[in-house]
Amino acid sequence: MSDDDVPVPFVPPVPGMTRAVARVGMVTVDTRDARALATWWAARTGGHLQEHPGFAVVQPAAPGGVTLAFQEVADPTPGKNRVHVDLAVDDVAEFVDGCLAAGATRVGDHTQPDGFAWTVLADPDGNQFCVSPAHGS
Repeated sequence: MSDDDVPVPFVPPVPGMTRAVARVGMVTVDTRDARALATWWAARTGGHLQEHPGFAVVQPAAPGGVTLAFQEVADPTPGKNRVHVDLAVDDVAEFVDGCLAAGATRVGDHTQPDGFAWTVLADPDGNQFCVSPAHGS
């Protein structure tokens, strides 16, 4: 699958904006082992793994999804990641349990006053991500 095969979602024009609006093409994560971490994420998202020298890519399973990339670096940034992925799933408990069984760690559980709840996990490299029901569900 190439970038040309992934449909671009419609982005409505922004009032007063005269230039083109960017779309998220890919979210990239630094790691010591691109293949291993990309394989882990491909299993979680149902995406398609593509390996390249020094990096690996997980193409989305569904049209309009976001591509995840994993690039090998000698020294990944320490501490909490500044950008993270939010995953919307049908059964949060089942998905979280599967991630934990596959090597993720639980960071915390959160609930908003309106009842919206999510779980923060970390992948095997320590990159945090959130799991919740679809927003508005």
